[in-house]
Amino acid sequence: MMRWRTLCFGIGLWLAASLLAPLPAGAASGRNRLSAPERKAALTAMKKASRWLIGQQEQGGSWRQYPAITALAATALMRGPERYTEKSSPAVAKAVRYIVKQAKPGGAIYSRDLPTYNTAICLMALKATRNPAYQALIRKGQRYLMGQQLVEANGHSPSDMNYGGISYGGDQNKNPDLSNLQMALTALKETGVPKSSPVWERAIRFVSRCQNLKETNDQSWAGDDGGFIYSPAESKAGERRSYASMTYAGLLSMIYVDVDRNDPRVRAAVKWISRNYTLEENAGMENGKEGLYYYYHTLSKTFTAYGQPVVIDASGIRHNWYRDLTKKLLSMQKPEGFWVNDTPRWWENDPVLVTSYALMALQTAW
Repeated sequence: MMRWRTLCFGIGLWLAASLLAPLPAGAASGRNRLSAPERKAALTAMKKASRWLIGQQEQGGSWRQYPAITALAATALMRGPERYTEKSSPAVAKAVRYIVKQAKPGGAIYSRDLPTYNTAICLMALKATRNPAYQALIRKGQRYLMGQQLVEANGHSPSDMNYGGISYGGDQNKNPDLSNLQMALTALKETGVPKSSPVWERAIRFVSRCQNLKETNDQSWAGDDGGFIYSPAESKAGERRSYASMTYAGLLSMIYVDVDRNDPRVRAAVKWISRNYTLEENAGMENGKEGLYYYYHTLSKTFTAYGQPVVIDASGIRHNWYRDLTKKLLSMQKPEGFWVNDTPRWWENDPVLVTSYALMALQTAW
């Protein structure tokens, strides 16, 4: 349980704007980012990984007997090039049945711990089925997640450091973090919570308080590099040091909340990303291999949500991030089809978890 509790990311304003500039229709497609041989290699890698994942499924339909891991694996299978469904894949059908069995009367979907984290990921899996039979479960899960946000109704005022945040839930409900909030916002976005819901405006207060940007962050510790940390109370990189996986999570959250591209918070985050762009490590971490696959997954979601295929680094070099990421992941895939991180923090030494992250990273721009 302790491992899952911590699971979960000077150039000018002109460069910041150009990094996330709008694209022509259709330009976000992975088909436009890879050559034909590269696309064929990626397709082969994803199919091999899918087969490996299916072979790891346990009796009862779960992976690791854990709802969140099961939901990640099932979603990776459903979003893959095979487009597995409950009808076409017994593995997906069994996984979804397992997830549904974990649903609680109050709307949470979990087995033994971390109810918010599990619920968010399970909602995304249920949505990926495209099966209307789960709509009632999804609505209850939405209400549960929004009810976990720290707001006036549960004793938090806008001036509170943690206002608008969401935690792992359960006994961790008073310690919100950007990773959990980003995961919850993604689930709410994907399952159709309208922009008019107050959950979005409340969330941006917490997101802003995780950014090293004293111009817009009212916390006394805030620096000015524009990157993000885990929560207003801590950084997993030490002290209040910004690091990549949380900076992408912060930017993705701002995208979901509809913060304008010209907002100083967005510009500052983009500047940090451009200065620190690399796929060799989770930049900012003392050990850059920690959380590496979570970083890849979050990076891919963020750039895809913005529809941006090109990153301009600190030297002014243009990078097709999806091509870079594809080459990197294919070079790291094991012959059997899985991925694994030799650095165990945040359970990334578990190949089922990491293979799900890697597959979903490859799929985002496919």
